[in-house]
Amino acid sequence: MDSTDISPYLERIPLFQGTDPGERGFERLGGLTNLVYRVYLADRSYLLRIAGQGTEAYIDRRVEAQDARVAAAAGVSAPVLFFDEADGPMLAEYIEGTTLDAEGFKDNGSLGRAALALRRMHRHPQAFQNRFDVFEKIDEYLDLVKQLEAPLPEGYHQVKQEADAVRRALEAKPAALTPCHCDPLAENFIDTGNRVYIVDWEYAGNNDPMWDLGDVSVEAGFDADQDHLLLQTYFGGEPPANQHGRMVMYKMLCDLLWTLWGIVQHANDNPAEDFWAYATGRFERCRQLMDDPEFERHLRAL
Repeated sequence: MDSTDISPYLERIPLFQGTDPGERGFERLGGLTNLVYRVYLADRSYLLRIAGQGTEAYIDRRVEAQDARVAAAAGVSAPVLFFDEADGPMLAEYIEGTTLDAEGFKDNGSLGRAALALRRMHRHPQAFQNRFDVFEKIDEYLDLVKQLEAPLPEGYHQVKQEADAVRRALEAKPAALTPCHCDPLAENFIDTGNRVYIVDWEYAGNNDPMWDLGDVSVEAGFDADQDHLLLQTYFGGEPPANQHGRMVMYKMLCDLLWTLWGIVQHANDNPAEDFWAYATGRFERCRQLMDDPEFERHLRAL
């Protein structure tokens, strides 16, 4: 049982005010930077998210609250019941299902349902409140790393400079921006068996939809066959070569970005895992992808 006392957070939520604490129950769920709980009241259960320490430096909770509600309206996320934009506590409906991971995504049914959930979000007519731009995010995190006086993996700036060719290619053929999740960890997908829901909209923004496909591919460790199924399901047929190319470019860029995120967690002494190993592992994977001969072919396909 987690030692954090969540009662003060529950007392702030109208749904729990006036209820007998003895009728409540809770269990700690996953989460790398936040505290996440399943909370029970009578015969109902809810999801409570408590924002992690230091996240206010890079998460705008006002924007997250708005985007989470848009995602719920699109039918790809749980309804939000309470959100305090001041410091981030959120209560949502609890989704009964299987939380996916790399192993769970090996099931073609789960992978296909996840592709359809992303497509549903990307086609939703209501835009998000902000834009997610990977190059701006990289610069933002580099500034934060500098403020924290944290070290970078050896060669990071050189690889970032090499990525400028990708930036020029993407900007020469700009994509129509759509509402995107932007941080599709495998564990952010919940499969009910009939459909997949997506949780955690902290980084959501209007973006090139191929970012989401490239990012989930990296996060869940997809192989070439899984990439093909993801793209084929998403497009309803063989994917255009230029879109496949965009997806591959974003696979590289998401590792370049989340390397910096890992450095920030390491500098903030986040105890959830070894974030230095996390960051250097992602950076090495980024370099390996850029060294793959197929990378140039996908870059040309843009």
